Amino acid sequence: MGYYISQSALKNLKKYAYKGVDKSLVSRYVLSPYWNWFIKLWPLTVAPNTITLLGLLIVVFNLGTLLYYDPLYYTEKDGATGPPRWIYFTWAVGLFLYQSFDAVDGKQARRTGMAGPLGEMFDHGCDAINTTLEVVLAARALNLGRSWWTVASQCATLANFYLTTWEEYYTGQLYLGVFSGPVEGILMIVAIYVITGLFGTSFWDQRILTFTRLDRIPRIASSIPNLPLNESFMVFGAFGLAFNILSSYRNVHKARKLAGKSALKPLLYLLPYVVSVVIQISWLLSPSYHESAIIKSPLFLPFVFAWGLQFAHQVGRMILAHVTSTRFPWWHTMWIWSIVGAVDANLPHILHRPPLIQSSPKRTAIFVYLTLAVSFLTYARFCAFVIKDITEYLGIACFTVRKKDAGGVWRDTSDIHDIDVKRI
Repeated sequence: MGYYISQSALKNLKKYAYKGVDKSLVSRYVLSPYWNWFIKLWPLTVAPNTITLLGLLIVVFNLGTLLYYDPLYYTEKDGATGPPRWIYFTWAVGLFLYQSFDAVDGKQARRTGMAGPLGEMFDHGCDAINTTLEVVLAARALNLGRSWWTVASQCATLANFYLTTWEEYYTGQLYLGVFSGPVEGILMIVAIYVITGLFGTSFWDQRILTFTRLDRIPRIASSIPNLPLNESFMVFGAFGLAFNILSSYRNVHKARKLAGKSALKPLLYLLPYVVSVVIQISWLLSPSYHESAIIKSPLFLPFVFAWGLQFAHQVGRMILAHVTSTRFPWWHTMWIWSIVGAVDANLPHILHRPPLIQSSPKRTAIFVYLTLAVSFLTYARFCAFVIKDITEYLGIACFTVRKKDAGGVWRDTSDIHDIDVKRI
């Protein structure tokens, strides 16, 4: 029995084999030659998970520059004076490097003989955290800042990630379509950072019909709203989400039919994500949609980070269920904490009495930061236990290129290969 994973689930780890489908033309004809060159720069002594972690740390550094220049997460239209334009170019480079590191860690795993379920878990875990970090950075570059548009972006982006994980659980494969988040989605955000660096955040406040000069065509001007470019981008994202929902379910439906199982039952397992979003939105709606106490305050970023960590924990358990062939996780214990926060904040509407916990701005701040701390600690505990269970059971290391030999001695993977060859 492991610290977190049951003995029967641990046994299933040895049956796991990664399967993926990538239909992206950009990935195949543009990025793959670059990735094949880039992987050769990495020594065989560097563990694949180390490459993954380094990529995430680059994005964390990008976030650090945002917090340094704009700790309150204001936008220029709110009176902010930073970040300077050159910072957005560093975000573009950082995100592109993250994509590069994320793309070659699997290649490094195969080069070093370290491919397996731990790499799958670690890779997806870093991707889940990066998802929220990029929402925060991209929303700042688009001049959205503290707004419901940023919240909508968080909901849509996390939904895409949840769908991909849900789809992989039921099909046994990771599907990347012609347009996918890890490839085209990231490149699109890189382009946003570059454009913001060139023209400033106010560029995105221009009206789309005015910018494209389509407002000169009466029929178009009268039938299509002349939204700002940043809001138009959000609408485009909504259509993308709808397409991904249909695409993911089509793949799940096909896989379930081939297996002779119900194609409707998997839809029930989309509910955990819906529940988590409803809880967070309910909390943000206090005291009202237009005067959200959290969105309109410096607590917005800590709240979003806590939400992102809870999401990473949620999908981490989904990925663990996938690699161990165990039941899909319905419940997340952090829901209880967030429900308490949401109900307490909305007591004036529910019981016509003031909140018990968040009764003042100071106490609200303490509770939100405490939520962030608890979210981090519970997710960190999950990661530590899962890594420990998998490494001990499979006899592999997480951040070094080592495995246990038949005698239980830690050795470099190349040494184990040489020993096996000599025995043959």
